Amino acid sequence: MYERQNKPTEGPRLKSHVKKGDTVVVLSGKDRGKQGKVLRVNPAKGTAIVERVNFFKKHTRPNPQKNQKGGILERESPIRVDKLQLICPSCGEAARTGSHRTAEGTSRYCKKCKAEVGK
Repeated sequence: MYERQNKPTEGPRLKSHVKKGDTVVVLSGKDRGKQGKVLRVNPAKGTAIVERVNFFKKHTRPNPQKNQKGGILERESPIRVDKLQLICPSCGEAARTGSHRTAEGTSRYCKKCKAEVGK
């Protein structure tokens, strides 16, 4: 009678300006101004998990089989990548990044001090 329309599970893969191991600052939201290291990036969803940023509390019951204590756990929650800005390691300020091609491949650079960012 009616056809079921399935939504695509994955959209196009988005290119992210932050990578695992980068130090970033949060631009907006309840954690505005906090800095942290990027632990994980999910380009399909456009999110990242940043150390010590965007905590949520999870109530857990004790489970002796898994050696799990009960109580309230605090964990990092994913934050949108467009709310993050990279901190340049050479000038120490939040800066936009650009990319250019080199003989080894593409590399990122800071648009304020023109220093290369990352490896």
